[in-house]
Amino acid sequence: MFEFHGDRKRYFEIQVENTNKYVIPFIEQYKPLQPGYRVMEIGCGEAGVLKAFIDRGCTGVGVELDESRLVNAREWMREEMAANKIFFLSKDIYKVNVEEELKGKFDIIILKDVIEHIHDQPKLISWMKSFLNEGGVIFFGFPPWQMPFGGHQQILRSRFLSKLPYYHLLPFGLYELMLKMAKENVPEMTEIKETRISIERFEKIVGQTGYKVVNKTHYLINPIYEYKFGWKPKVQNKLVSKIRYIRNYFTTCVYYLITGA
Repeated sequence: MFEFHGDRKRYFEIQVENTNKYVIPFIEQYKPLQPGYRVMEIGCGEAGVLKAFIDRGCTGVGVELDESRLVNAREWMREEMAANKIFFLSKDIYKVNVEEELKGKFDIIILKDVIEHIHDQPKLISWMKSFLNEGGVIFFGFPPWQMPFGGHQQILRSRFLSKLPYYHLLPFGLYELMLKMAKENVPEMTEIKETRISIERFEKIVGQTGYKVVNKTHYLINPIYEYKFGWKPKVQNKLVSKIRYIRNYFTTCVYYLITGA
């Protein structure tokens, strides 16, 4: 195991491999990739996910609000940028003009480990309809809030708190106090608590915003844990995945693919 959030180049490479191995095959169960497909990732970071699609003949756009995250993306994908296979935009997605700034609509939109950080999730999911080509799909990958590390505590400096499961479910005041005592970044962590999302909430939003789920997989062991801990990914037990609310506590990651209903 390596320092997962410290070695950014290795993390970029892992995102490429994980996308090739798990994300793209999941999407292709419903929508096989075709050369020339336009793919946008919202919250692309260093764009390791997008690179996997570019390598398959797609063209990409990475939208990332944090400009500093795009420094590495532009460095590590300078050849793809020079070949006009990808470009990056640092801007609030709600202020983007799809035709002028993004050069048109998309066949695939990716939100991987992003939706759980969004405050108005229904607004964003509804908004993305204006970015989709006919027959286009949106991929979501996220950890249900109630899972052991749904509070993203693994990013903390405290060795104790970073490995302590489920305490993010404590009442807000007590949770905030624990973070303050450990001298952690309290606003960052409490924001995740405010924007939390469960399987049930996600599926409800999808229905209310006029989409339909065309593919889904719930994981007992998140595919990314293969690189983080050396654990083999494991799909959630079918019975457990059907038990509403309880399933959130034992499902470390979910993949969803949706399209306009």
